Amino acid sequence: MKTDQLRIVNLIEYAQGVMNKEDGKELYLKYRSDIEQVTPQEVFEVFYSLYQRGVEPKGILVFLDKIINVFYKSLISYSWKRPEENSFIGLLMQENRGLINRLDSVKETLKEKDFELKRRELIPKVRELMEFKHHYMKKENILFPFLEKKMEKFNGLAIMWAIHDETRSLLKKVMECLENESCDEVKLNVELGNLFFAMHGLIKKEELILFPAASEIVEANEWIEMYKQSLEYEFPFIDKPEQIAEEKQTSGELDELMAGFNGGYRFKTETGVLDFEQILMIFNALPVDMTFVDENNKVKFFTRPKDRIFPRSSAIIGRDVAKCHPPESVHVVHEIIDAFKAGKKDHATFWIKLKDKMILIQYFALRNSMGLYKGVLEVSQDITEIRQLEGEKRLLHWEKL
Repeated sequence: MKTDQLRIVNLIEYAQGVMNKEDGKELYLKYRSDIEQVTPQEVFEVFYSLYQRGVEPKGILVFLDKIINVFYKSLISYSWKRPEENSFIGLLMQENRGLINRLDSVKETLKEKDFELKRRELIPKVRELMEFKHHYMKKENILFPFLEKKMEKFNGLAIMWAIHDETRSLLKKVMECLENESCDEVKLNVELGNLFFAMHGLIKKEELILFPAASEIVEANEWIEMYKQSLEYEFPFIDKPEQIAEEKQTSGELDELMAGFNGGYRFKTETGVLDFEQILMIFNALPVDMTFVDENNKVKFFTRPKDRIFPRSSAIIGRDVAKCHPPESVHVVHEIIDAFKAGKKDHATFWIKLKDKMILIQYFALRNSMGLYKGVLEVSQDITEIRQLEGEKRLLHWEKL
């Protein structure tokens, strides 16, 4: 154990040396024995240490691949229990195989000599690659929260989230280039090269580091829970798996729980009385996504409307809200909450375009009867149709089907 701890210290010093642009050959020779024995768990220790020292995820990305490439020989030979095909990680690995096939198809298209023909053929293929966002979201909203609750070092997964964001940005750049007739072949090849490097690099980081490390600390029942939560997402490039027996049992248990509340506890105020089932029905019938974060910045509850705008998984319950956002926007989240806590603001409003939809995102400070800050409510709503309304449509104009 002491030897392992010493190796981690040495590996951190090696990474710090790379970050400081010290001579790469000398660093390698100095720490060679430690580098050749590095494990996936230790890789997390190394980068989390840099993250703890205040190095931003975006700053770590500058030299991340250089270090991973040096660790490659040890990581590729590391022995770990491979997951079953239809397990949570097994399905993520199947998606990776599907991604590789589609990247290979894009490469084949690049052999086309006629640039205009090549550009037209690439558009649908690159657009299809954008569906891989669901793979990244399952990691961000399910796997990452589970791991963060297990060990502190997995808070360094913010670095991988930053890679997701960079990859999504690269995909967008490639699409913009393809759809812009003034984009020349040289620029397109550069953008595609960056994209290939990022997407293949993520696969390598998942299957050499993330998945082996996760397999060693996550328990069987937790993998089942992750699998069940993943069924609310899309499965890019593979067939969506079926529900498992445990899911049906859980639904039955929920029915029993609601029945117990219906027969007993009520929510009573001066404006009326509701039972547990009615509260859930009201929340989920509202055409908005709602997420409640308490005064300690922990996610405590979210609704499940019929058409969710942003994905939410039960794994985020109890998670710090800052970890539920991309690393680049975390500082804004802190600024909003700090303003709410200080009483300087009571709400914040933003709107974004999501494909062909206009999404309104609002944050509301929650205060008790004494005016004390008790949390924040995030409300997201698709306002596309609302923005297009003109004139008026009265109740008497309702048309029966």
